[in-house]
Amino acid sequence: MKCPYCGYLESKVVDSRPIDGGGRIRRRRECMRCQKRFTTYEMVESLPLVVIKKDNSRQAFDRHKLLGGMLRACEKRPVPLGVLEKATDEIENTLQSSLEREVTSKRVGELAMEKLKEIDEVAYVRFASVYRQFRDINTFLEELNRLLDSRQ
Repeated sequence: MKCPYCGYLESKVVDSRPIDGGGRIRRRRECMRCQKRFTTYEMVESLPLVVIKKDNSRQAFDRHKLLGGMLRACEKRPVPLGVLEKATDEIENTLQSSLEREVTSKRVGELAMEKLKEIDEVAYVRFASVYRQFRDINTFLEELNRLLDSRQ
């Protein structure tokens, strides 16, 4: 870290503490040449994630939209909000940790269904029925049979 006073490139960390709920770190540093102290802030850089929709339009990833869809699927189900928020965080982290900056809406939907399958099977089927656009009862039954087969 370059000293703002003398421009020397080496400093030592004197104090370090998280701020903003752990989203950033405040560091007090001391220059190894002039011994003056200065403060730096560190935060994880999050790159924007773009979702490619079915019609090939693009929009910024919106975790609130994802959480809203999962909440609708869990309506009147015994699923705590904290569980859905954690699942949303995990999906977002999975997407952010991939090397891709653009992801299809299909990928986001598949990740959401995987999480809902673990959380609540009824919510999973509700989400799948909207996401996969079941056209008739036979398609719905096929999905239910797949779910039953995976339980065995």
